[in-house]
Amino acid sequence: MDLPKKGQRWVLHNDVLPQPAGPGVVRRVLAYTDELMCVENTFETGAVGPLHSHPHTQITYVAEGVFSFTIGSETRTVRRGDALLKTDGVEHGCTCLEAGVLLDVFSPMRQDFI
Repeated sequence: MDLPKKGQRWVLHNDVLPQPAGPGVVRRVLAYTDELMCVENTFETGAVGPLHSHPHTQITYVAEGVFSFTIGSETRTVRRGDALLKTDGVEHGCTCLEAGVLLDVFSPMRQDFI
């Protein structure tokens, strides 16, 4: 399947095809409702998530790898097990220092990912 259906109870990783999300980045939209969305992003070393903002609250969990992350005016290096909160409208972005995976949770869901 390309994308799971809204409200789908069981979303198996291998059933969701990765979608290109920029050079060196692939995205898998996992589960979502109108209010909440879970997305996995896999980064190659050197890949960039450009600075951007959006009208969603976002929590990012570093599942694997090492990233240089900017949120607002602060830049920090984060690793597996770290979590980041990005509130509505705050500019943020990252550079992947060691190949890894970010798990993003958005509220409300990102319509532009569907």
